[in-house]
Amino acid sequence: MQELLLKNAFIVNEGKIFRGSLYIRDGKISHVFGSPEAREENYPEGVQTMDLEGKYLLPGVIDDQVHFREPGLTHKGDLASESTAAVAGGITSFMEMPNTLPQTISQEALQEKFELGRQKSLANFSFYMGATNGNTDALLATDPGHVCGIKVFMGASTGNMLVDDPESLARIFKITRLPIAVHCEDESIIQSNLALARDFYGDQIPVSRHPVIRSHEACETSSRLAISLAERYGTRLHLLHLSTANELRYLENTSPLQEKQITAEACIHHLWFSSKDYREKGSLIRWNPAVKDEADRLALLEGALNGFIDVIATDHAPHTLEEKQKPYLECPSGGPMVQHSLVAMLEFFHQGRMPLEKIVELMCHNPATIFGVQNRGFIRTGYAADLVVVDLDLPWQVEKDNVLYRCGWSPMEGTRFRSSVLHTFVNGKHVFDNGKINASVRGEALRFSR
Repeated sequence: MQELLLKNAFIVNEGKIFRGSLYIRDGKISHVFGSPEAREENYPEGVQTMDLEGKYLLPGVIDDQVHFREPGLTHKGDLASESTAAVAGGITSFMEMPNTLPQTISQEALQEKFELGRQKSLANFSFYMGATNGNTDALLATDPGHVCGIKVFMGASTGNMLVDDPESLARIFKITRLPIAVHCEDESIIQSNLALARDFYGDQIPVSRHPVIRSHEACETSSRLAISLAERYGTRLHLLHLSTANELRYLENTSPLQEKQITAEACIHHLWFSSKDYREKGSLIRWNPAVKDEADRLALLEGALNGFIDVIATDHAPHTLEEKQKPYLECPSGGPMVQHSLVAMLEFFHQGRMPLEKIVELMCHNPATIFGVQNRGFIRTGYAADLVVVDLDLPWQVEKDNVLYRCGWSPMEGTRFRSSVLHTFVNGKHVFDNGKINASVRGEALRFSR
């Protein structure tokens, strides 16, 4: 029997911060001792104790959008390397995307990924089934209790994963029993903008034109289409990585989260960077959808604070530095972020832009609620002991030698964060301890109540 007492922490959970202690037994939260009950005489006797005086104890982060590159692209990262970086950043569960090699568009490929997760992942995991123009049968066979959702690329993707046939798109929205997570960019608008850029620049398109090519219009047009399909067919829709202020106009913030048919996510890079940063960071901040204007960045932050944005995630998508240094027309989009997402959000707390309780809601509670994750995302008796301990006043700077991603770089290099992740627990196991990784820990497949 494994027992652990986390003592004297500031616990941040379900809209409150209170001084308390947590008793973990057999991988689950057995008791939560809250002030004024958090007294020595109430603790179980003879158990291992960790005194967290002055530290903050949060539920483990659930990242609903990552690309860990396995199988087939493991020179960029794999389930072991990227889950290691994730737990170092306080992420205890992730949902991984289907554009690997082979693509996750069949039940066989999906089950192979789950087996890889069981073998290699330090964090808990689930995997999206990818939609194509022609894999309806595979979508129908997907187990809602075992799989996080269906991923639909309504913008350029790899291979045949772009769903660009209107009848196929409508059919997917009509038949799917799982949440549909969508990448929304209108491909015809992007191609038209790209043709104009090539006419002007030839093959030497500067990366600063990325938000012009993958424009506000491309995002807004595609998001409107996805929302209209969801409304027509009653589909549970999750809009991924919103990047523009205008897209917020189609969302609402009055319904309880459990009752929302349409929810939305923003990613760290769209909250942290803006178009002015292309001059310094160049292709290192090239993502799809593109990092856009400062006004968009501030609107997304405000939308997250006010309930229009429901989830903050990473869209973690590593590439090698050599790949990212290629000319615009050859350079892949995406970048690594799981190690730095929580501490980046905590900077917004230090700046007075977002309360700690809201950060926990957006990164822990809401992903669990939206996807129906069983017994995770909250500090509650009987829930899995997925936990992260942070010191809000232990500054550090991101440098190449402390980056844990296989790709070996981060767009955050040179950034000084005020907060540090000290400890991460996955199912009660101490997987990250003051910079040390317990590589023997393995996460579990997530389960969903649907």
